[in-house]
Amino acid sequence: MNSDADNPTTDAALLAAAQRTIEIETRALLRLQSRLDGAFARACRLILDCRGRVVVSGMGKSGHVGGKIAATLASTGTPAFFLHPAEAGHGDLGMITRNDVLLALSNSGETAELITLLPHLKRLGVPLIALTGRADSTLALAADVVLDAGVEVEACPHNLAPTASTTVTLALGDALAVALLQTRGFSAEDFARAHPGGSLGRKLLLHVEDIMRRGADLPRVSPGTSLSAGLVEMSRKGLGMTAMVDGEDHVLGVFTDGDLRRALDAQVDLRATTMQQVMTRGGHRIGPRELAATAARLMENHRITALPVVDAAQQLVGALNVHDLMRAGVV
Repeated sequence: MNSDADNPTTDAALLAAAQRTIEIETRALLRLQSRLDGAFARACRLILDCRGRVVVSGMGKSGHVGGKIAATLASTGTPAFFLHPAEAGHGDLGMITRNDVLLALSNSGETAELITLLPHLKRLGVPLIALTGRADSTLALAADVVLDAGVEVEACPHNLAPTASTTVTLALGDALAVALLQTRGFSAEDFARAHPGGSLGRKLLLHVEDIMRRGADLPRVSPGTSLSAGLVEMSRKGLGMTAMVDGEDHVLGVFTDGDLRRALDAQVDLRATTMQQVMTRGGHRIGPRELAATAARLMENHRITALPVVDAAQQLVGALNVHDLMRAGVV
């Protein structure tokens, strides 16, 4: 009878398999790091000099990794797309132009669907970067640059399923993308423009003026307004605050829910008390061209829920609260 230690379904056995996998793949990545050389720099220069796009191609697991590499390149300033090599011979070869660079992924370097592309690439004069585990393979010998993605052993206990090799391939693709984006000076704002639907895009592209309330939706009262009338204005506009403005709409201060609590604690007369007696003079405010994310940080840092928006002359042009930021997906 097998003991628990020999039973592959025990928690200990499952954790041991996971730890062995991570150990093997970590070791493969460290070996990759130590052997990076001038070939990597040459591959980067080929791509930087490319006037077209990086065409990434690979079969099977290499194809899945290649799709991710192409997507990462494209989203970080290097135009790229994935070409399935099996489809290339049925019309998709027309997607490759003389201005492109082909990044071909094959652990063996003998993937038949990729090898059939080589004569076409040669006729077009398209530079070939081979990302392979065999430097003496057909693909590597035909390449302008070879990136060594070889591993000593796969994490699969049978040394069959692509595991460590696909991890190393993906890491090399990420390394290319990061080196290229740094060389191009690709910024966080550039990344956001490529991801307008993502949270980063919203944080880096949305400005206060894009989501602020305007016109009749703005809560505003004069300093001489009674507290009771000011409360009506706050309630009607639903921002949790009202701006205090002079005759030319310059913001003098704000009155918030916090100010209201303090006024009620002091048992002031709602009708006899004016807004200027209970308002917060000055107060926090923000400009319309500031990022919405900046407004979110300002609210968080000062534990407030709403802000008046003012122009360079400190005139009221808008207002927003935390709910506006939440609806816009900024917080």
